[in-house]
Amino acid sequence: MKFYIKQHQYYCGIDLHARSMYLCILDSKGQVKFHKNIKTSPDALMKAI
Repeated sequence: MKFYIKQHQYYCGIDLHARSMYLCILDSKGQVKFHKNIKTSPDALMKAI
């Protein structure tokens, strides 16, 4: 089994719900750069990132 071991500048997590999503972006040191509850739509997601 191969494991993914590359490091990145930013990491993003999305908690998706029917009407909203929670978006969190961390830097490589684990510091929160963006954390917000936004409307569930492609336009809202693209605007946030």
